[in-house]
Amino acid sequence: MTTIDDELARDRAIDDIDWHAFPEGTEHDRFAAPSGSLARVRLGDADAERVVLVPGVAGSKEDFLRIFPLIAAAGFRVESFDLAGHYESAAAGPHALVPPRERYDFALFVDDLIALLEDGGPAHVLGHSFAGLVIELAAVRRPDLFRSMVLASAPPAVGQVFRGVKHIGPISDMSPHRAAGLILWGIRYNLNREPARRIEFVRERMAATPRPVIDDVVGLMMTMPDVRADLAALEVPTLIAVGERDLWPLAQYREFAERIRADVRVYPVGHSPTETAPHQLTRDLVRHFGAV
Repeated sequence: MTTIDDELARDRAIDDIDWHAFPEGTEHDRFAAPSGSLARVRLGDADAERVVLVPGVAGSKEDFLRIFPLIAAAGFRVESFDLAGHYESAAAGPHALVPPRERYDFALFVDDLIALLEDGGPAHVLGHSFAGLVIELAAVRRPDLFRSMVLASAPPAVGQVFRGVKHIGPISDMSPHRAAGLILWGIRYNLNREPARRIEFVRERMAATPRPVIDDVVGLMMTMPDVRADLAALEVPTLIAVGERDLWPLAQYREFAERIRADVRVYPVGHSPTETAPHQLTRDLVRHFGAV
């Protein structure tokens, strides 16, 4: 468990920020992925070890704004990008593949990530929520591209992962379109009570992200392949970072960690420690990277 320390005090004192404003020196470009052009940001010495941060469903690179400068200040080259179909990568998707496909699938997101990692070399890779599932699949396929792996609030489950969610698990067997609608409804009406500038940005991002990609990704989260044995067999150091008030029970995270031989760090927050526990999380990330 996280102890009361300077990082915890700093996290308790964070204010709302401009969620469009990356730190001075951040490089903005676009990466030509198999699914199309992906908006990307990078910060830090180009020769330093890479840290790649992958956002979850309905998310974007801006979800890592608070940890971006902290990781760079620790001596790493940190980068993130918008997933295909999301926010500033909304034009990328299955229609741009060769040959084109009709739906977003795991292969699309995994292929995009592998292409990005191949372009710059092996990295420490963090996946938030849905993206944790993506990096698990990518690591099984190409472990040589992973210096280490961090699963930040990634579903600790296989198959229909929403069945394990607190309170709503027993009623989560519904169509992906309906489930996605409920998720978006909760975001739209700010059930998590996000600060004013944060929810304003989230709503702006929602308007730029087509609904079909959300439906497809929620459907993927109902069909996660079981790669736990494969992950356990990898020589890729893995850390699970999760808030104590996350969507899935902590007991399920700890059981999953034991199955895949991962370490666990718990923070006194909810589903997004990258946003709400940035100093504590960065401290543990740097320790995790340094132990590799």
